[in-house]
Amino acid sequence: MTSPNENNSDTPFFVGYLKIPADLKRFLITASLALLAGFLGMGVLLGATQDDPGAAGFRFDYGRQTVTGVVESTPYPLMRVTQGNEHIKAGHTLMITGQGKNGVMARVRALEGQLATASGILLERGELDMLQLRGGKNGLAAAEGEGTAPTLETEALGRWKMAGEICDGKCLAGAMNPGRGLAHKACANLCIIGGIPPVFVSSKPVAGTEYFMVADSQGQELPKGAYSLVGQFISLEAELEKRGDMVVMKIDLDTVEVLP
Repeated sequence: MTSPNENNSDTPFFVGYLKIPADLKRFLITASLALLAGFLGMGVLLGATQDDPGAAGFRFDYGRQTVTGVVESTPYPLMRVTQGNEHIKAGHTLMITGQGKNGVMARVRALEGQLATASGILLERGELDMLQLRGGKNGLAAAEGEGTAPTLETEALGRWKMAGEICDGKCLAGAMNPGRGLAHKACANLCIIGGIPPVFVSSKPVAGTEYFMVADSQGQELPKGAYSLVGQFISLEAELEKRGDMVVMKIDLDTVEVLP
């Protein structure tokens, strides 16, 4: 009959101040590599299930953009371009914003309905774009020698029921990537509070687009009661209004439902 010590004399045992036994070292290396491979595989799998946010960002490669058009401040700053360039065509309606999380409402209101020249860096995600203005009159000033501002028309497109997400237009256009979803909710709300135009991303195209500038039911700024809805998948009813090639949606908050 052998003692317990004799039975276990050849069993590897780890002692902190001694070298790791060879058999135990091989096991630890194998287990660590397997665990690393498992985490890598999970990361690839999770990434593959996410929607591709698409190419977006500041278009520094375009250089500084300068265009002329009629500015409007309601519900948020925008310019209906009358004299464009290679990247921003005449007839396009362009959202405009300031640097960081700051809008340009005060600057635009001072030029409401007038011809103005805007200069800055373009952000672009597919058909969605926004111009980040330079500071002061270098970024936005009354146009000189351009004549009177043309009369701009709007077209009512009726009431629609839609599903999608409210985002801030700047991050969505490329300041951040992907710039949407619950993980981006706090940042989006800070941008909207700062005066950056909010944008509704529809799950399906409506009136030829999936991006809509958001207003309240009276066509004014997004009400504070809607901030809790930002970044969530929702359904709602809204009156649509076309301004140039941009569609503004006047949301009815009483019809909003948060979807699973």
